[in-house]
Amino acid sequence: MTPRIQVGNYMSSGPMRTMLALQKEVEASGIEHTTLELMKIRASQINGCAYCNDMHTKHARAMGETEQRIYALNAWRETGFFTDRERAALEWTETVTRIGDTHVPDEVFERVRRHFSEAELVALT
Repeated sequence: MTPRIQVGNYMSSGPMRTMLALQKEVEASGIEHTTLELMKIRASQINGCAYCNDMHTKHARAMGETEQRIYALNAWRETGFFTDRERAALEWTETVTRIGDTHVPDEVFERVRRHFSEAELVALT
């Protein structure tokens, strides 16, 4: 299958510059960069974005993420490979990525809030 849009051709466009600036703000939030990358991979898996999945798994590996954790990410609930904080971030990722279906239930918000400050929740989102 041929990609519809060659995203790499637009890395210097206005929207991509804005997205990269937002990313810098999120990275400055204090949340572990590996956690953020795991979230991006998981959202890419849910969204079925091959380009993003490829990019974020490469970034995660460059940060020292293990193959085992990357491969098990789509089944993170079934493994002991992730910390409680990472699990909270992954649950938030899934809930927010599927917001049309989930509407972020209060019990999910409360579970995630135990691991992240209000400012960090904004950055996670």
